[in-house]
Amino acid sequence: MKFPELQIGNLIPKYPIIQGGMAVRLSTSRLAAAVANAGGIGLIAASGMELDELRDEIRKAREKSKGIIGINVMFAVSRFKDLVFTALEEGIDLIVQGAGFSRDIFHWCQEMKTPLVPIVSTPKLAKIAEHLGAGAVVVEGKEAGGHLGTDQSMRKLVPQVKEAVGVPVIAAGGIVDVYDLKEAFGLGADGVQMGIRFAASEEANGAQCLKESYVKAEREDIVLIESPVGLPGRAIRNVFSEKILSGNIEPPQKCEGCLKKCRKNFCIMLALNNAQQGKLDEGLIFSGEYIEKIKEILPAGKIISDLVEAYKVL
Repeated sequence: MKFPELQIGNLIPKYPIIQGGMAVRLSTSRLAAAVANAGGIGLIAASGMELDELRDEIRKAREKSKGIIGINVMFAVSRFKDLVFTALEEGIDLIVQGAGFSRDIFHWCQEMKTPLVPIVSTPKLAKIAEHLGAGAVVVEGKEAGGHLGTDQSMRKLVPQVKEAVGVPVIAAGGIVDVYDLKEAFGLGADGVQMGIRFAASEEANGAQCLKESYVKAEREDIVLIESPVGLPGRAIRNVFSEKILSGNIEPPQKCEGCLKKCRKNFCIMLALNNAQQGKLDEGLIFSGEYIEKIKEILPAGKIISDLVEAYKVL
């Protein structure tokens, strides 16, 4: 089988595969560059980064790759505008934006002629995004890891959004193996975004024990928690998530004001940082629904080449 062509503005990756921007600091320059070099679109997760840090990561990715490099940024973070402008000033290829909906960012990106790809979870929001000038939309279903904007399956949403808009539709949520790709493209998707599969890659910027937790986890280990962001979050069951679920979690001792609005039931940035650094009992391990499909930690380039070769013979 042949992949569909994904065109976002003037950008056409060799393969219609986008690596999800996983915060905090899982998706940095090393992973984004490896994915871009393999023919996909690599994303740096800007949320949670300092401005100079983001600038440095974009420059490092540029040094390592001639491919397509973007950022993912959450509208929910306080430094949203500053992070977006930092990336635009650095000449980032595209911006993927989720965890809320911003109308302003469309104007900012249009002024810089940078494609914007919002993450949507309804046909209505997809149509609004297209009207405002989106280069494409990521349609993320309930199967995704991290913060969730819907309780509807990607399998239901993608055909609905595809019918509603004329811009490219990128399926996300629970896409791990070649059969998931085949299903997504069969539903009409022009591309796919894959997060958790790349979190368990050699280039992902997480501790080895974190990557091993993805390989060991089974579907029954997945839980839904209430995030301080104000959205449900899908994560792997561990000591920390059990505390959240039981209501025995400690509220933050101090607040850095990293979110525009925060429930303050716990510090999401600290929890994600702890997981990234390997402090798993003190960390929140975001994960997609189909974690059991991940069997080994591989280089990002091999993940893509294996998918490409397997897709050819389907």
